[in-house]
Amino acid sequence: MEKISIIKTGGKQYLVSKGDTIKVEKLDAEEGDQITFDQVLMIKNNDDLKVGEPFIKKAKVEAKVLEQGKREKVIIFKYKAKKRQKKKKGHRQPYTKVEITKINS
Repeated sequence: MEKISIIKTGGKQYLVSKGDTIKVEKLDAEEGDQITFDQVLMIKNNDDLKVGEPFIKKAKVEAKVLEQGKREKVIIFKYKAKKRQKKKKGHRQPYTKVEITKINS
């Protein structure tokens, strides 16, 4: 069994292992760059479990940036009956797609 880790980035938590590709909130990095997540909440290696309080000191998860993009459009529609009031708006959230390359504990 390989290492499994929980990292925190962009206000969200992700369960990752080596080789996983995930979409996280937009990061300041170019495609092909190596980035490091230092907010590691948990690392599990076989039966060895380390849990941070809140983070594990000296633990890092390294990743490679694959692409920068935008998610699908979400339509926001507000409507008030009998008042002739309506409002339509769209939003596309930017993301960064990363591949986990290494988990250091």
